[in-house]
Amino acid sequence: MSLGCLLLAVVAFAPGAGRSESGQKPAPKETPAPKKETPAPKKEKEKKKELTTKEARLAFIRRAQVWAPTNVPAMDLRAGPQGKGAFQPEEAVTCDYVEKKSMPGHTPKFDCAVAEGDVVKVRYGAKNGKVQGSVLATRLLWVLGFGADRLYPVRVTCRGCSPDPWTKRERVPGEQVFDPAAIERKPPGHEMASENKGGWAWPELDLIDEKAGGAPKAQVDALKLLAVFLQHTDSKEEQERLLCLPNALHKDGGCDAPFMMMHDVGLTFGQANVFNRSSVGSVNYEQWTKTPIWKDTAACIGHLPKSMTGTLDNPKIGEPGRQFLADLLVQLSDQQLHDLFDVARVNRRSRRPDSSDPPATVDEWVASFKHKRDEIVNNRCK
Repeated sequence: MSLGCLLLAVVAFAPGAGRSESGQKPAPKETPAPKKETPAPKKEKEKKKELTTKEARLAFIRRAQVWAPTNVPAMDLRAGPQGKGAFQPEEAVTCDYVEKKSMPGHTPKFDCAVAEGDVVKVRYGAKNGKVQGSVLATRLLWVLGFGADRLYPVRVTCRGCSPDPWTKRERVPGEQVFDPAAIERKPPGHEMASENKGGWAWPELDLIDEKAGGAPKAQVDALKLLAVFLQHTDSKEEQERLLCLPNALHKDGGCDAPFMMMHDVGLTFGQANVFNRSSVGSVNYEQWTKTPIWKDTAACIGHLPKSMTGTLDNPKIGEPGRQFLADLLVQLSDQQLHDLFDVARVNRRSRRPDSSDPPATVDEWVASFKHKRDEIVNNRCK
């Protein structure tokens, strides 16, 4: 299989998947409950590292891509990535709680079995901005051609969950409903295990070598600028992933199609901040709207100050990278933008979280998106 064909697979994930011929909102459907309770999976063995040396990891990064083409105007942002394991917007999903002593991160989530052998991560909580932010950011990355996980906005009925499984992790009798919630699925391909939990730091993007088969600098800069657009504040190494695209992994751990993607992007659509505070950095309309794209417009330095854990700090963007992202963003229609913010349920989060202020409307979010897009489109980098 050619590298070009392999690259098309990253966009979740099948570029163009998720479009609707009619353009109408898919009807919610009920996910039938399993006939019997699904037992918790056995403890997983330690993941084998494919990139066992620093040299192997560097070679992977040097040849990595960060983008694959999509038919942007034809993508259905309401339905999102389709295929095996997809869920419809607001779908009612019933699952069995999978008890774990600990979960990574700092925001409410739990594992749940939707079928035997099919365990998904569920983000939940009316005050958890990652429920909305993860849907917003992953769908924008997906439609533009950058790698991302698949996130689905759903309503979850969990059998065996406590009212708050993030803090009370023991199984309990009965059922709990979580609404809003979002189910996370990994993209197609294989996550390459290495040091740093398989992730990468943003300065390592500069190690990509086009002459060695890696991504052009324009695409790398476009990814950095998109991180600024999103206000991706929590940019530590473990938030990103090294991915081998489908059908490209060798038995010996080698990979014919290396890819670098953003992984945990729920802390977005707010304002980057030193301590990665969710109330500021995750789906905060007032903060996102007032945060400019450029720290220095003439020099094309993006406005994204590094947090305490972050690795991306006010990146300098070249003109080819600015133009590359601008050309992608202008292909998004008003209807697509409306679908993006509507399906993420931004109307269920205050425009200023941790306050009693009402939510911003979908139209307000769309207007803010278009204004920030214009900041990119109308600038020129020296």
